Order: sequence, then C-alpha cells, then structure tokens
Amino acid sequence: MTERMTLPDPVAAGVAGGWRVTDGAVAREDIKLSVDVLIVGTGAGGGMAAETLAKAGLDVLMVEEGALRSSKDFRLLEAKAYPELYQEAASRKTADKAIGILQGRTVGGSTTVNWTSSFRTPADTLGWWHQRLGLADTTEAGMAPWFEMAETRLGVSDWLTDPNPNNSVLERGCKALGLKHGRIRRNVKGCWNLGYCGMGCATNAKQSMLVTTIPGALEHRASLITRARIDRLVRSADGKRVERAEGSLLAEDGMTPTGRKLIITARQVVLAAGAIGTPAILLRSGIGDAGSHTGKRTFLHPVALSGAVMPERIEPYNGAPQTVYSDHFMHTQPLDGPLGYKLEAPPVHPLLMSVTLTGIGAAQQDLMRQLPHLQVTLALLRDGFHPDSQGGEVKLRGDGSPVLDYPLNDPVWDGVRRSWLTMAELQFAAGAASVLTVHEQAGLTRSWREAREVIAGLPLKPLLARVVSAHVMGGAAMSARPEDGVVDEYGRHWQVGNLSVMDGSVFPTSIGANPQLSVYAFALRSAHKLAETLQRG
Repeated sequence: MTERMTLPDPVAAGVAGGWRVTDGAVAREDIKLSVDVLIVGTGAGGGMAAETLAKAGLDVLMVEEGALRSSKDFRLLEAKAYPELYQEAASRKTADKAIGILQGRTVGGSTTVNWTSSFRTPADTLGWWHQRLGLADTTEAGMAPWFEMAETRLGVSDWLTDPNPNNSVLERGCKALGLKHGRIRRNVKGCWNLGYCGMGCATNAKQSMLVTTIPGALEHRASLITRARIDRLVRSADGKRVERAEGSLLAEDGMTPTGRKLIITARQVVLAAGAIGTPAILLRSGIGDAGSHTGKRTFLHPVALSGAVMPERIEPYNGAPQTVYSDHFMHTQPLDGPLGYKLEAPPVHPLLMSVTLTGIGAAQQDLMRQLPHLQVTLALLRDGFHPDSQGGEVKLRGDGSPVLDYPLNDPVWDGVRRSWLTMAELQFAAGAASVLTVHEQAGLTRSWREAREVIAGLPLKPLLARVVSAHVMGGAAMSARPEDGVVDEYGRHWQVGNLSVMDGSVFPTSIGANPQLSVYAFALRSAHKLAETLQRG
C-alpha cells in the first residue's frame, strides 16, 4: 500500500519550536502589551514590514484578524477555504452589491490565497506618479532595487512550464489576432502545478508571507496575535502621536468579539490592513488628513468576464492559474483617455463559478455541466487616471465595519463593453464553439458577428453585468504635499508622527497590473526607511 506523502509544514514546526504566537480566540483574559512596533495586518505590506523591522532588532508585534493556518489546513476545497481564508467568506461586495471583492482574511492576507501573478508597477504608472503627482522617487530607476530585493526574497521568476489549456486559449487568440502578449512571472518554488492557489497552497510552494517573511519575523523574536481586530487608535492630547491601539479579541470565526480586549502601546504603529481595512481604522479613530482624502479614491481594477465553450477539454481548474497575459489594450492609449485593460485567464472552480455565471435553474445547470470545456478570460480595467474615473470611497456602517461605495459610471462601462468585444473576438479566433459574455441578458453566441451584435445591445447596469475584483488599492494615498494625500511617499502619515501605512492603500491610482509585487516593493522601501529612523531613536 502506498503511503501518503508527508510534506514539511514550516508553520507547525515554528509554533512547536517556540514562535511567540497567541490565538485571541482562546485567550481567557484581556491582552495588554508594550512594543517598539505594532503592525496591523499580515498581508503583502505587513509581512514585508515585519521581517524588515524585526531583523533591525526592533520588538515587533503583528496583529491579524484571521487565523494562523498552514499547509495541513489547505485541502483544495472551496467550501472550506472561502469561509476560513477570505473576507466575508469570499462574498464581500461594494455598497450597491454590483462588484464582488475577493480579499484574504488569514495570516498572510491575500498573499496566502492569490494566484501568484507577479508584475512590477508599469512604467507609465510610475511616470504618472512622478511627473503629475510630484512623487520624487517613484521612478523606474528609483524603484528597481526594491523590486529586485522583493523578487529575490520571494522567488519571483519566469514560469517555464507550458500554460494550462485555459491560459493557452488566451495565448492562441492573441497570436491569431496579432495582439501583444507575454508570460506571467510567479513567486513559487517547487510548484506542483495543481491550480488551487486560491484555496491556500497545500505544498508550501507559493512564496506567500505565510511561509516567508512572517516566519522570518517570528524567528527574529517578533510576536503574532491572531483572531484579533484593532478597533481604533487613540491619539495624544495634541493629536500628533498614537498613544495606544485598542482592539477586540475574536472568536474562532474570526469575526465575533469574545468580550476580551486588546490594548497595545507602541513607539510606532504600521497600518497594513489592506485598502479597505486601513482606511476603516483611520476613520474609526477619527484620524483625518489636511485634504479630507482618507478613504477616498479607493480603486478596484474592475474586472469584466467572458466565457467560451471550447471543443476540446479545458479543465480550467487544473494547472497554474495565471501564466499568460496581454497588455495590448493597456498601453496603447493615453493614461487619462478611455480606460485601458489587461487580459488574463482566471482559474475556474465550481462553487465560485456557480455564483458568477449568469442565468438560473436549468439554464445555469446546463452551463455548469460544460465546465470541463469552459475557458474564461478576464479584462482588468485600469482606473484612476481618467478625470471621471475616481474610484470609490471606504465608508463605515453603523457598527463600524467598512463598506466600499464604488459607483460604476460611464468611463468604466465604456471600458467594460470594449473589453467584452475584445474577449469575444479573441475567444472565437482561438476556436471557441460559443461565447458567453458574463451579463444576465447575453446568452451563448455562436459566432463573432452574433456576439458583436449582442454585446452592442446589452444594457450597462449594476447587477446585470457581472463585475468582480481581487485588487483593492488607494484610500490612504501617498502625496508630495500634506494637502494632497494621507501619507508621504514612504508611508508616513502627514499629521501623526508615529503612524505609517504600508499596504496597497498608499497607491494614488490603480496599478494597472496585479498589485502584489508593487505592495512588496513599496512596503520594503518604507520599512527600511522606518527602521533607520527608529534605530536612531
């Protein structure tokens, strides 16, 4: 009988070896601590900051509202992964329910569940920030060392394995239409090519914060409190410093307060709770900025979708999720013109697809039966540059929880329709038998001509057109002057001296590419600057 292969579990080994980890769900009394640095959130920004600051000899505490899980918990099951690893069980929506948002809620944040696509911040985005917004060091040359450092630390490299069929259709369509395209770099080591990255990496191949910088920080005597939420930051009488952070310990679900409190005093507070969570903490704390920018200009990369039924088996749930892309429609028009879009192929798994596909009853059931032959292409829209594409705003509900108000306006809808046309033409060029524009009134089309006619007549309304996103940016933007943003270009809050932001909140527009590598690089730069400051006392 073949024995089941046992993989090393670095998280379990670390905990057994003495990592300073506290689970708020089992704590029997309030927790009160004093540290050098409090880091709120353990995703791309928080993980990079934690390792950098801990290695500098500082006493670092990480606080995460999700649980600490590891490869032994990742069973490649959607019904298990979404409630355990995602905000609102992967059902987070904008205020009008028009956009679904995928965000991580676990140690490692979204890096634990993302698809490993690794792009540097596009040169035209950096150039816009540098030239239009006056951010002095956000140039390709200025950021290159930080990207190189992040890529080396996290194993970002070319993916040499052939694309899976889902991505091959995208590549084939690009070749047929003469569209510029390329292969996506990934932050993996020893990848098994399974295709279930969104449910946590069961083999520890994905070089997420969970298996890289968080263990690195804990090995340097940092501490971690899981299932704990920072509710507010309390400032000094003059408002210029954070005196303490107050929070709640959470039950096993990572959402329900147990009634026990968390009170932390720190020389420095680093917010890295993501571009919805970080603005929410600032708003709950009454920490504003000179121009009232907090929570505003929050960007999503709205994503439009197109499905294709292929004559061959695609099995879009197998193989590395994203390995092919096209920027043909991203960089061929002015930044502040009609919204450009990036083409990629998402992994397709039954549960998430069933709530994304259009139709109900027998019609949707018939589509689901064709899942093994289904190819999906997505168009990632670049917002924040067009004068009428200003993103959304993070607001607070009555209970203090955050919600993103994100109106879909004419520039976004224009980009959605153009991208539908592009994706349908591409899929037919790649040999699709039929194409389904993901809109409630679309239906399957059998030719490019028919698809073009159908798409031209589709009403552009929320909840009819399916729009999703896994990229949240902005809400605490960096700026060259206090009146123009929330933090400076090193993430230091303009008004509160011992408060920094190190996550995607700092981006003043969307990136125009999958943002994880951008968050890594900017957080590294900010953390090194902060370490120098704190070491000087």
